[in-house]
Amino acid sequence: MKTTLLVPTLNEIAGMKAVMPRVDPGWVDEILVLDGGSTDGTAEWALARGFRVHVQSEPGLRHAYREAWPLIRGDVVVTFSPDGNSIPSLIPQLIQKMREGFDMVIASRYKDGAKSFDDDALTALGNRLFTAGINLFHRGRYTDAMVIFRAYRKDLVLKLGLDRDEPYALFERMFRTRVSWEPLLSIRAARAGLKIAEIPGDEPPRIGGVRKLQVFRWGAVFALQVLANVAWRPSMR
Repeated sequence: MKTTLLVPTLNEIAGMKAVMPRVDPGWVDEILVLDGGSTDGTAEWALARGFRVHVQSEPGLRHAYREAWPLIRGDVVVTFSPDGNSIPSLIPQLIQKMREGFDMVIASRYKDGAKSFDDDALTALGNRLFTAGINLFHRGRYTDAMVIFRAYRKDLVLKLGLDRDEPYALFERMFRTRVSWEPLLSIRAARAGLKIAEIPGDEPPRIGGVRKLQVFRWGAVFALQVLANVAWRPSMR
């Protein structure tokens, strides 16, 4: 089982300098930095330290993922936030759980006493409500269905249709935003009956950079995705 650490960035040089030296390259088979067009030297800093870097051509994290997917060599992808929110030492635990035969393993901010130190009252409530909705409507058993820090099989993206525009485009146009695919991944993985695990993992505060979260617009899209997928069934794609 080969593993890829996928590191999405957008003007995260402070976090990259603080966090990436704590990532042991021996934990994974490759590290791919996915840059959204940083203007603070993030991509140049990563290149100078020998990381593979792909600069996305279309804005939005799901578009970045879609561009990066053909470049990924691993069978398992660990998506990792370098802004300080993801704890590097949890990477080997995620990978070990994947080696036990799980299809996806999530570093949950709310499992077994884990805590988010980056949440405010609104985002904490939203994360718990969306997770509860996914559990209720889609037979999930999550404590954290929204977080980026997780490991999953690369082939799930095609099998669950995450790379297609249809599950996102209408809602994104309605609210003039672009969302990522983690909530939809959680929804469809649960509906497909995949083998899913969580490990507890605190979320430290962000280090530098600007928070990209669009609370109300993203929340509206995610809420509609929860409802729109109640009849979704996995295909044999």
